[in-house]
Amino acid sequence: MRNVHPELHLVERIGWLRAAVLGANDGIVSTASLILGVAAAAQGRSEIMLAGVAGLVAGAMSMAAGEYVSVSSQADTEAADLARERAELASSPEAEFDELSGIYQQRGVSKETADEVARQMMEHDALGAHARDELSITHVTTARPIQAALTSAATFTVGAALPLLVASVLPLGRPLASGVALASLIFLAGLGAIGAKAGGAQVTKAVVRVTFWGAAAMAVTAGIGSLIGTVV
Repeated sequence: MRNVHPELHLVERIGWLRAAVLGANDGIVSTASLILGVAAAAQGRSEIMLAGVAGLVAGAMSMAAGEYVSVSSQADTEAADLARERAELASSPEAEFDELSGIYQQRGVSKETADEVARQMMEHDALGAHARDELSITHVTTARPIQAALTSAATFTVGAALPLLVASVLPLGRPLASGVALASLIFLAGLGAIGAKAGGAQVTKAVVRVTFWGAAAMAVTAGIGSLIGTVV
């Protein structure tokens, strides 16, 4: 019997990795932007820290709820498609066989081979075969609402805590604003590198993308805060 070496494909991480990167990135950017905006409009550390903590709590809850609702909608759609496919397999098995064989033929398999493969696949697990090859639903892409919600909330909290920690130790005024902005860009660059490494992507491209948009968000928020502070 031939030994099959185990393989770990990075795409299997896509479910939790997307939620983790999104949560941490949003936590760093939104909290740092909030701190910079409030710092530009107010002078008190208590106001800055209160706004940052409130943003952390509200953001974590929002991320959890948003991820759960959106991924649950995906799960509902997948369940509806699978129910429809199950009904079609029961009422029109020959049509479903032809459909599956046609999919394999479109991928370059001869009709004879495609028919044989479709027959064996449907005998083994008809619904699984159609879910995978017709609907593109696999164990990798299957929606997991609770996993997405918990991952996003946890990583948002960690990401948001970083600029808050920096703001708590720096002197008020320009040192605080400059320090939070610089530290947040460093955190974002590190997040981009970690996410790229975990997903097997190009590190430089990910770092540049994350830091550019993070810097843009913080600059806009700080500018609005400064304008409001000047007007008030």
